[in-house]
Order: sequence, then structure tokens, then C-alpha cells
Amino acid sequence: MSQSSNIETPAFYLNSQRKVAVINYSQQYVSDIFSLLNTPELVKIVQLFLKQRRHVQPQNSFEDLDAADYLATIKAVILDDPTAFDQFNRVEILQSVESLYSFYRSFLRIAVLNLHQSDVMANNFINIDNQFNDLVIRLYRLIEEKLQGHPNQTYRQVSAGSSACILTQSHNWPIPPEYQALQPIRFINTLMLRPPMMMTTPSNKRQGTFSAVSTNPIAKFSGQQDEWYCFPAKIGESLAYIYFHRDYFVSGIALANLFEVASASDVEGHKPDLILLFGLPETENGTCHYYHDTKNNIWIGEVPYNDHTTYFGYMKKMCLTLHNLHMIYEGKLPIHGSMVQINFANGKQRNVVFFGDSGAGKSESIEALQEIADEQIINMETIFDDMGTFTADNSNVYAQGTEIGAFVRLDDLSSSVAFNNMDRGIYLNPDQKNARVIIPADSYHRIVAHHPIDMWVYANNYDDKVGIHRFDNQEAAKQTFIAGKRKALGTTDEVGMSSTFFANPFGPVQEEARTRPIIDQVFTNLFNQNVYVGEIYTHLGNDKSKDSLQQSAQELLQILMNS
Repeated sequence: MSQSSNIETPAFYLNSQRKVAVINYSQQYVSDIFSLLNTPELVKIVQLFLKQRRHVQPQNSFEDLDAADYLATIKAVILDDPTAFDQFNRVEILQSVESLYSFYRSFLRIAVLNLHQSDVMANNFINIDNQFNDLVIRLYRLIEEKLQGHPNQTYRQVSAGSSACILTQSHNWPIPPEYQALQPIRFINTLMLRPPMMMTTPSNKRQGTFSAVSTNPIAKFSGQQDEWYCFPAKIGESLAYIYFHRDYFVSGIALANLFEVASASDVEGHKPDLILLFGLPETENGTCHYYHDTKNNIWIGEVPYNDHTTYFGYMKKMCLTLHNLHMIYEGKLPIHGSMVQINFANGKQRNVVFFGDSGAGKSESIEALQEIADEQIINMETIFDDMGTFTADNSNVYAQGTEIGAFVRLDDLSSSVAFNNMDRGIYLNPDQKNARVIIPADSYHRIVAHHPIDMWVYANNYDDKVGIHRFDNQEAAKQTFIAGKRKALGTTDEVGMSSTFFANPFGPVQEEARTRPIIDQVFTNLFNQNVYVGEIYTHLGNDKSKDSLQQSAQELLQILMNS
């Protein structure tokens, strides 16, 4: 990482390579235009801008200046000093200022304010951030209108100053002696996002699975308070403390759309079930691992600092792997799939779980069902989008979700009818293959409620069949579900036919021996209760047309409405 492409002062940090900036309001808060123009941080931003422009853009003579003279000219423009145009004309100055403004706004800009137990701060932090955003946009418009010689006819209220603002707070929790290095790291208390947020990362695909290590990764942690943050999350019924390096703020801030933020009362005095260290300088073989601290009953994950792990899938899947391992040890069964509650026009309600590994056609099946249902479906609510748990409770089985949001491919945006508020989305690499959006889907209390299961179907994308098939006995069903076969479609690093134990590389694969008895109990209970257990043929491994899948969805619809 080139230090020359970074800016670091007590009040401001910027990493050009990671396209991340951190604005620390607790260190410095600027409240007027000329104070902003005179900050050393702005000088450094202009220096970095001019350096990059000279390497990639046709020369603009105004950009031959150093940062101090560049800003002096801007001040002269604002003060209507005619000497501002002795060397440069209005057009080239305006073009450069527009580029500078776009350069700054191309970064994910996280404003940080430390709570310090102040209710006043907690109640006003949004106004504080709004005022800074207003200040930046007023400065830009003042310069722009001075240079063009007339007011604008169109104004766009963009996120000029920050992309998001967070309140941080220190908490006392029962830290085991081995974990004392975590004590200085502040927790995120409250977040304010400015969606829709468009963010970029060097990597756009996840590779491999996560494996166990024999030594606790906490021994490698030596993070500094101003470089690391903790996102406290409620993942299903697990309490997770997710520690991440500031260069991973893209993933760290995106967590807010995926997991419920644990409140101060959830954190204060409470040991977590899960700890994730995201962005360690080094890990074993430079890959992602987990460790079960049986002494303290904590699952702890480690992810190395490199370009590959900037893809949000690493953050999400490591969190879910730790949660799923915790669930297995609690005697619950992690489910890789989607659950929807469907309300039909005929008054019936059905809870349906679509099961399968990445790319099997779970979300596509839901989308096809909605498309062909017309007015027969009144409402379809997502209980979980990617991962949930089944609990065999006496003779019954109930399901719970893990996430309050959904992490979906932009290619699947037509399925947005299953979710609300796409304008609240966090978009990752929207111009690239496997572009993703993270959107809120349901409330935490709703997803962790105990949901009965009316139908559980395996998304089969490899057989050249159409329709839906119900298993006659649990042994045949278990064989299909446990084999976890699919034809990989490029959403991970796999290609062609693959097989993953129970279609879930995030927990069951790592603890197969512990998972098998739980699978047996779940299937026994479901078949004893005469729950529909089957498979839907999505046909996606054979062709990309919707015709076959819609035929399967039509058959599924008739079964759900008439059963």
C-alpha cells in the first residue's frame, strides 16, 4: 500500500487505493466556508488530486499550480478578486473544480463522532453531519456560480460532505485476559447512511472456504484505536462483535443493511458468542480461518488484509460461518436458503423454504413464482434470504432467519418485488460482473420469531427436468439434500458440477459429524408431521431461459394453493 496515496491527520484519513476516507468530527469540526478552505486537510486533498490528474488527464494549465496557489486562486474567485483570472480563464478553473469535487465524492466518506456518554451528541449527530454536508455543497455551488456568472437552474442535493456518519462509544464487557487488546476499540453505537450508496472494491468475488486453526487469532491482534472499529451485530440469536480495519469501511458500513445493530444494553456487560477480526496483517497461509475458544465459549474468525478480502462476501460469509458453527454446537441446523411467507388471494398462508448452494436458483424460483402468480398472491414476505436455522423442538420444527437484509446480484433486480425500499440500498461495484446490492428486507424481531414450515424444496439446477417432485421417504430426501449437488454458475470461484455437504460450506462442511444427527432429527420430525419435502427443477444449469423455471413455478403454485 503506497503511503504517498494516503492522507492522515488527527481529523482526516484517506486511502486512495481502497477509496475510503474517514472524517473525525471529534478531532475537528469545520463550520464555515473559509475555515474549510484553510484546513490543512483540504490542502492535502488538492495535492493528491493534482498528482493523480497529472498522470491520467490531458493537462489543464490551472492544474500546473501547487495546492497552495490552487486554493489561493479559488479564494480570489470567491472574493470577486479580478486577479484570479490574470493567468487562467473561468472555463478551465471551473472544469478543474468540477473534477476536484467529483474526485472527493468518489470516496466512501465516513464521518465519525465519539459519543462520550453524551445524550446531546446522540440526539444531534445527524444535524451535525447535515450541517457539514450543507457546508461542502454551499462551497462548491458558490465557486461554481461565481465562475459561470449566474445561478444554477437545477440543484442536486447529493452527499457532498460525507456518505455516512457513525456514533462510536466505548463499552465495558467481560473481556477475558487473552482478549485485552480489544479493549481500546470503540463500538459503533448508531449509524446514519445516505443511500443509495455506490461503493467500489478491488475484488468482486469470494474464493474458497473457511477452515479451523489450532491457535487463537486474537494473539495476532494489535490494532490501534484510531484504525479499528467494532460493529456489534445480532446475527440470528448470536451476539457478534465484528472488528474491522478502517480500510474495510465499505464492508463495515454495509453490515448495517444486513445485520441488526446490537444496542448499548445488548453490549454493555455481555460477552459475545462470536468475534471477527477483519483485516489482520497476516493469517495462516494468508487465508480466512476460525477458532473455537472452548475455554471462553467464543467462536473467533480471522480475515487477512489484502485486496481479495475487500469483497463483501468475505465479511458476510465469515460472520455466517461463525454463527452457523455456534448454532450446530447449540443443536440447531443451519440452512443455506431462502424462506418466504406467502399470502394467497384464497385466504391461505404458506411458509416455503428454498434450499441450495449459491446459484442453484433459490431467488430465481421466488421471482418466477411471483411473475406467474398474477393476482393469486397478495403478499410475499422474506423471512430470510440466504441463511437461516431449523430447530427440532420436540416433534415439531421451526425456522428462524439470521439477517435483516439481503445481499443480491443486480442481475436479479427483477426479484425486487420480494423486497421493499430499493432506494435504501448499498450498491457494490455496480458496473462490474457479479455486481451486488444490500437492501433491508425485514425487522429483526420478525426474522428471529419461530416460523412453522409448510414446504421445504431443494433447488435442483442440474437435472434436465421440469416441475416439482415430492420425496416419498426421508432417506431419499436426505440423500439429495446432503449431497448438495449443483451446477456452479460463476457466483463463486467454482465452475461446473459440484457437491457440497448439505449444500452449505459455511458451518456444516466444517462440522459434518456434529451436523448429521441434527439433520436426522429435522427430517424425522418433518416427515412425521407430513410436511412437504421435495425439489424444484430450476433448469438454470441447462439454459438461461425462464420458460422451464416458470413451468416449475406454475406447478409449485398449484400445490401451494390447493394443499
